[in-house]
Amino acid sequence: MPQTVFLDELTEPEVAALIQGGLDTLLVPTGSTEQHGPHGPMGTDVIIPREVCRRVAERRGALVAPPLPYGLAAGHRGFAGLAYLNAPTYLEVIEDLVLSFVESGFRRVVFVNGHYTNYPAINLACFNASAKLPQGAAAWALSYWDALPPEQAEAYLSLSSGLHANIGETSAVMAIRPELVKLERAVEGWPPFPRLGGPVMPTIFAFFETSAGSTYRALPQGVWGDPRGSSTELGEQFLEQIARAVSTVMDDVEATLGMNVHNESRS
Repeated sequence: MPQTVFLDELTEPEVAALIQGGLDTLLVPTGSTEQHGPHGPMGTDVIIPREVCRRVAERRGALVAPPLPYGLAAGHRGFAGLAYLNAPTYLEVIEDLVLSFVESGFRRVVFVNGHYTNYPAINLACFNASAKLPQGAAAWALSYWDALPPEQAEAYLSLSSGLHANIGETSAVMAIRPELVKLERAVEGWPPFPRLGGPVMPTIFAFFETSAGSTYRALPQGVWGDPRGSSTELGEQFLEQIARAVSTVMDDVEATLGMNVHNESRS
């Protein structure tokens, strides 16, 4: 492998030589440009998956594409500095990326997502692209926290630890770019949900994932959780857990893609 795993830091002959030598996987970080409370940088959802991709690529002999820093983030309308794409545009961008990266030589395009709302759309775009891909090529997506085992996910990003600008995300950024986190400004915040009679997640999806400005209305300080105990050390622990977990899921997906799924005739 070259000294860098980042595609945009390599020359074209270097990339061509890597592909000819058997490198077939490109990791694409996806995220959002949106607020992360009074303490976290606007690029949190890009900074973290890019670093996760770097660690995974170094483990696996892959490359990392420049991140896509804009996503489906209209739920944050009302906060300053927000940039987002609408769903049809986002689907087209993801599909075009899949097709162009495969056309240029990669056989696996894996989107490592850092903003929840993007995930269904990325999967749909990969599905749309699949019929146009050559045999043996594949594209798929993973929101990086979904790879974590339950107990690690509970500590990093969950209903109990918070789901936005919380201790997990804040600590991870501190381990990557500590100068960007203003921890002295951190505040605790939780959505003011009424007492719910059923499972929580369907209500969360109905509220946050179907309405522009929903995050601004429910979390006026932009925080879901308590980030005040965040630390660089905790962030490094989270990042290593995530990198290992994402690599494991990639192994699982490769094994699954390689299954013989043709029905055999019964005698």
